Amino acid sequence: MGVSMAMPQSLGIMQTFTTPDHTVSAIAVIDFETTGISPGMGDRATEVAVVLLEGGHVVDRYQSLMNAGVRVNSFITQLTGITNEMVQASPPAEQVMREAARFVAGRPMVAHNAAFDRKFWQAELARCGEDGAHPFACTLLLSRRLYPQAPNHKLGTLAALHQLPSSGRAHRALADAEMAAHLLAHMQHDLKIRYGCLQADHALLMGLQRTSKHMVGSYLKARVG
Repeated sequence: MGVSMAMPQSLGIMQTFTTPDHTVSAIAVIDFETTGISPGMGDRATEVAVVLLEGGHVVDRYQSLMNAGVRVNSFITQLTGITNEMVQASPPAEQVMREAARFVAGRPMVAHNAAFDRKFWQAELARCGEDGAHPFACTLLLSRRLYPQAPNHKLGTLAALHQLPSSGRAHRALADAEMAAHLLAHMQHDLKIRYGCLQADHALLMGLQRTSKHMVGSYLKARVG
């Protein structure tokens, strides 16, 4: 594990800097809070968190609010607790995204509803000239294949179903990223116990989420065999 330094919190801002010496087996689990649903419609990120998961354990974290020069509407403030004052007091979005990219350091990535987070990861990095072309696995897609009995596949529902630990307010980036990381660790454990997948690595997860639900058993049996 690298050496981390947490900056003092101010108006909800916290940044963690880590020397990039984790092994390549670590997976980066990411979550964004944003002003809306699509960067293509002008929406921007207001907060990002990245949690490194290795061997079923969270080994490091990065989190920061960011100032993209846009206003946060009242609905988003009510949902997330993030106010315009908090955003205005935060570092520029370009600075935060470069730091987040250095923290990820090319590791494979995971998010819950990854289609959403991938769009913002790529759009925000493109604004500061960084490459956001990372492979993303999605715990929402994976849960549909592994836990078809779940009443739905929202992150909070799955956390309650599997009695996962909670580390803060929902709809804040670090709390949601940590919850997604715990869900991913639970999935990796289930893949090992139920299917004998001793190496439930990112490549296996990517293949599994592309597999139709009725072919999950066959896919995993082939990977073990």
